[in-house]
Parts: sequence; C-alpha cells; structure tokens
Amino acid sequence: QTGYLCLLCYNFGVDTYNLKKYEESSFWLRLLATVYMEWDCQQYQDKALHAVTLANKVHVLLSEIFDAKIPLEVCLCMVKLLMSENREALAFEFLKKACQHFESSPEVGSALVLHIELLLQKGKELLGKQKIEDAIAGHYTGKPLSSQTLCHLHLLLWDRASKHFEAKNYTEALQWYNYSLSFFPAGQMDQNLAKLQRNRALCFLQLQQLEKAKEAIKDAERCDPDSIFTQFSIYKISVREKDVERGNNSEYQRGDFGGKCDICVTLLSQHEQQDVAVKALESLCEHSQDAAQVLTALRSVVLTNLDEYVNHSNCSLCTIYSTTALHRLTMVITEPGMEQGKRSEEAGWFRKIAWNLALQSESSPVRMRDFFLLSYQLSQFCPPDQAVLMGQKTCLLMAAAVCLELHRKSAEHLTQALEYIQMCREVWKALRATGDFSRDPTETLLFLYEFEARAKLNDPDLEDLLETVLGMEDVETKTLETIAALAMEPPAHYPLLCKKVLRIALFLHKKKPQPDLTQCRQCIHSLIELSLPSGVSEVEPHVLEEVWGYYEEAFSLIEPSQGNFPEIETVWLLTRAWNTGILLYSLAQYPEAERWCGLSMSFLRHLHSLRESYQTKV
Repeated sequence: QTGYLCLLCYNFGVDTYNLKKYEESSFWLRLLATVYMEWDCQQYQDKALHAVTLANKVHVLLSEIFDAKIPLEVCLCMVKLLMSENREALAFEFLKKACQHFESSPEVGSALVLHIELLLQKGKELLGKQKIEDAIAGHYTGKPLSSQTLCHLHLLLWDRASKHFEAKNYTEALQWYNYSLSFFPAGQMDQNLAKLQRNRALCFLQLQQLEKAKEAIKDAERCDPDSIFTQFSIYKISVREKDVERGNNSEYQRGDFGGKCDICVTLLSQHEQQDVAVKALESLCEHSQDAAQVLTALRSVVLTNLDEYVNHSNCSLCTIYSTTALHRLTMVITEPGMEQGKRSEEAGWFRKIAWNLALQSESSPVRMRDFFLLSYQLSQFCPPDQAVLMGQKTCLLMAAAVCLELHRKSAEHLTQALEYIQMCREVWKALRATGDFSRDPTETLLFLYEFEARAKLNDPDLEDLLETVLGMEDVETKTLETIAALAMEPPAHYPLLCKKVLRIALFLHKKKPQPDLTQCRQCIHSLIELSLPSGVSEVEPHVLEEVWGYYEEAFSLIEPSQGNFPEIETVWLLTRAWNTGILLYSLAQYPEAERWCGLSMSFLRHLHSLRESYQTKV
C-alpha cells in the first residue's frame, strides 16, 4: 500500500506540474518525500531527498525564505528569476509578500519600483499607474525613494511616455511625464527637470495647448537657460505663434551654430519637429560663415524635402527650396577655404540628388530642366573623369531636349537649347578623348537637336548644318528621315531641304542588300506629297518630271514585290496620278493629261480586291 501511495503521489506531482499547477505539484512531491521517510527512512532516504529537491524547485515556501532572513536584494533577484522562468503568478505573490515583510525597511521602494516595472512589462498599465500613485503618496508621507531607485523609476516613466508619444497618443504620454514631474520638489534646479519640461511642452504643442507649453518651457529655461535644446523649444513656440521676429531674435538664433546644426539634424533624422528644424536650418544657411556647417544643414534639409517630393505631398515647395539650397551650395563650395577633396565630395553628393530629382520630375518639364542644369553645374566642381563627363553630357542633352519640348510656348527656349547643345559639344569633345565611344549616339543627337532648334528659328545656317550631317560617316537612314520630318514640323517649313534628305535616304535604302520595302515606299510617298501637294491649281513642267521619276521608283518597288506592296498605297498612287491628269486636262494640257491618266491606269493591274471598282471609275 505504501508503494502504491508513492506511485500515486509521484503521478499527481508530475501531472500537476505539466498543468503548471505548481503549488499543487509541490504539495504532492513533498507528500511523496514524507511517504518515503515513513516507509523506510534508511532505504528510501535518497528518493525522499530527491522528491524534496524537486518540490523546492517547483515552489519554495515563502515563509521559509523570510524566516531565513534573506536580504531584500536577494528576494528581488528571486522575483526576476521566477519571471524569467515564466512563473508570473508566483513572482507577483512573492513580490507582494516581500513588500509586506520589508515594509519598514528604507529600501522597500526598490521592491515597489520593481513591481511597477514588471506590471508595465506585462502590459498592465492600469495596475502600474495605481502602484505609481502609491509610490508618489509614500514618497511625500515618510517613505521616500532613494536617489538610485528614483532615477530608475524616472527612466521607466520616460520610456513609457516616449512610446506613447511615438504612437501619437500625446495625452497618455503627458500623463506619464506628469507622474515623473510629481517626484520633483517645487523650485528644484535640475537639468533632468529641464528635459522633462521640454518633453511636456512638446506634448502640449501636439495637443494645441500653447499656453501650457509656454509655462513648461519657462520652467525649463529657469532650470537650464543655456541649453540649446531649451532655446530650440522657445524658437519652436515662437514659430508656432507666427512670431518670426521673436524667433529670429531668440538666444537659439544667436547661439552656437555648430550645436544648432547638430540638434536640427538629430530632429530631422528622428522625424520630430521637422517644420521648425527646417526653418532653423534655413537661418543657419543664411547666417553661418562655416562652410562645413552650411553643407551639413543643406544635406539635411534637401533630404527632408526629397522625401516630400517623392511622396508628392508638397512638390512645388520642395522643388523651390531644393533649388535654392543647391544654388546656395554653389556659392559655398567656391569659397577658397574649402579643400579640393571636400569640395568634390560635397558637389558629387548634391549632383546626384539633383539628378534624381530631375528623373522624378517627368510631370514638370521646367523642373526637370532646372534640376538637370543644377546637376551639370555642380558636376563642374568634380574631377572631370569619364563618369562625370558622361553625367554632364547627359544633363545637357536632357536640358536641350526639354527646351525643344517647351518651344511651342516660347521661342526663348530654342535659344537656350542651342546654348546647351554648344556646351554639350565641349563636354562631348573632352569625353571622346577618354575612350572609345564609336557606338555612342551623342553626336547624332546633338545634330538632330541643333537642326530642330535652328529650323524652328528659321536660321540661315541650316543648310550648312545639314551638309555637316550628310558628311558624317555611316549616317543612318533613320537619322535622315528624322531630319526630313523636323524640316517640315511647324513652325519650320523647308520642303526643298526635306526632299533632298528624303532622296538621299531612299538612295541609301535601295543600296542595301535587302531594301526595306516599307521605308522605301514611305520615302516615295513623302516625296510625291511634297512635290504635288493637294489642292494646287497649276503644276510646273519640271515638277511633273520630278514626280514622274518618283512614280518610276514606285513601279520598281511594286513589280518585284510579288504582291507584298500594300494595296491601299497602290490606290493612293493611282488616285494621285489620275487627279494630276485631270488637273492638266482642265488646264488644256491634253498630251500631259493623257500621259498621267495612262500612268494612273497602269496601276490597275497591281490591284487585287479593288481592281474592278477602280477599273470602272477610270
């Protein structure tokens, strides 16, 4: 029976332990030890001792610990150990008894603070607040907290307040800061009190309670008048009150520029008080004589506005300020006191920022152009290696392209485009000296951009420019076709020049081993259209001969095409020739009329589905 009782106690002890019923488990294990001892003390002494050891691991009798006169510090360590082993209920029970046992001890405050800390860790804020209020009451009624314990409690309170502030729960954050304030006696002069009041002021500002914020900052200034953080808070309140003059005349504005820059950069990096930090950095850029500080300030402000630009929350303001900042940088990096390496590094950083802003300005061509130009200007302070020259070339090409896009609103943009093209040619010349750029299309693009600008400006040197293009090695037919289109794009109107280029393009197409039928017929179509525009009332003989030649070119394409020549294009050629014959007939030029009508009818045999219809008509 005793053996059965041992087995029963053991099973109950294990089962209750697995169910985390630790007090019950301890009871059964202690009972198991008792049974062993009463069964046979000599034989089962080791088993009884093992059962007691297990029971003590599961649950140490609190009364035994306190009877042993263990110091409070050890008790608190045991509480922490229990919490680390997920023995929460036992830990809180033990802590409660410890507070009662050491109630008269001057160190009992440390147990109370640990209790508060554990409650907050477990998310029991309401219970934690009750304990904090008990601590505040005890602190002023004969149970003061030691300085070390009080410091630890302040850290807990500030940490909790900070988390609520980050979550934008400003009322709750203020309550936790107020708990901390309750431990400071009236009239105390302390830098920590100044910091606390600054934090409270920030909460009041977020809650739109400006007067209370001013009171808090006034106390902070009393405690720590020389702190740049305090002066910054005064500056922020002045800005919030729209008292710009007061803000600019504050000690913060007249204070150390280096410290001001550091605090503003810190606030920007933490996404706190960005509006005021940006205004302060603007002032720093305007008044500081230290180039390094100005550059640091500019970096911070530009990065802040860059986030706004990417998020499209304030594109216009961001663009204006970033442009102003980069222009200010251009002034700073030309100062003789700045080292060449530092100048290049700073210019390179801002050059890349301007480049990225340009790429993100697709919706605003003017901003895109301005940022590309800024990137080019800043790159001039960098060593002219191949990468920098490539960047300069691209910036100027893009600026010229944007100006050409904007020309429809103002001819001034075309003149600017020509300036950028000339600047780009100088960069391109330097770049070609650094390596092989035989496949780079820059030369062609520059000629096309310049041709477009000069054509629309009615420049008398346009034909000379065309001759230069035609003199290029391996000029592509696509380039010639683009030039032809630009020559006739309003307000440009150069039909003779356009036909000249198209004839060359057609010649080059036909020289290829396998001429492109589509490109060839498009050239012929455009040549006929330019020579015989619709609606003319008379035609010169030499023009007729010229157009007749184009028709012969068309026949040379149709006959070997084996039915691949578009029927609709054949109809167009037929119709245009027939209409020309009718025009000549109306002018009493009967032989020529007969000739052109016959030319028209010769296209009938190349029609398929439409042959019968047009055969009847002609």
